Amino acid sequence: MPTPPENADPVAKKRAADVAYDALESMIVTMELKPGAPIIEATLIEKTGLGRTPLREAMMRMSSNGLILQMPRRGLVVSDIDASAHLSLIETRRVLERLITQNAAEKATPQERKDLVVCAEQMLVAAKRHTLAEYMAADQAFDHIVQSACANPSAVAAVTPLIIKSRRFWYAYQHEGDLEECARCHLLVAKAVSKGKIDLATKAIDGLMDYLESFARNVPVAN
Repeated sequence: MPTPPENADPVAKKRAADVAYDALESMIVTMELKPGAPIIEATLIEKTGLGRTPLREAMMRMSSNGLILQMPRRGLVVSDIDASAHLSLIETRRVLERLITQNAAEKATPQERKDLVVCAEQMLVAAKRHTLAEYMAADQAFDHIVQSACANPSAVAAVTPLIIKSRRFWYAYQHEGDLEECARCHLLVAKAVSKGKIDLATKAIDGLMDYLESFARNVPVAN
């Protein structure tokens, strides 16, 4: 995807930056860029086909999220997975996800409610096929819909790095998890939001966080 010229409209530029962010997130989450790996701009341009400007914006956002670190004499590197701190990450994420899910149940548009269920169903199909890449793509789309529907940019900005770290944690320790169970938890959230049931949505998102906490506890180094 070519980089928009400098005089392109800001909406198109923002779109390119978001595409670059999603591409970089995917490489970090799937550990194509492994923990401790150097971030080399020329290599990212070659791999993604994206331009320097949107990639630099994406790297700045990843740095602010703690996914990329500036190291003395090493430059930019991918942050390590801190498995020992993952349970506290989930504790924080639970509070934010409750707010986001409750808001989404109240404020989502009819199309968003429909799309959310479709994404969750796609996650379940992918889980049954054991196709993790498809599952994660649907999971990312699911999050984007909920976050757009909640109309709370501050909560979204706070939860985004936690979600990315959670996805990467799953890739690192997926042998300890149950992808179908996680997908079913997402489907319960989607159905509650689609019905506009705030109490039910709160219960469903707590169920998802309970599962993620249980998964983390099954990872020996997280105990």
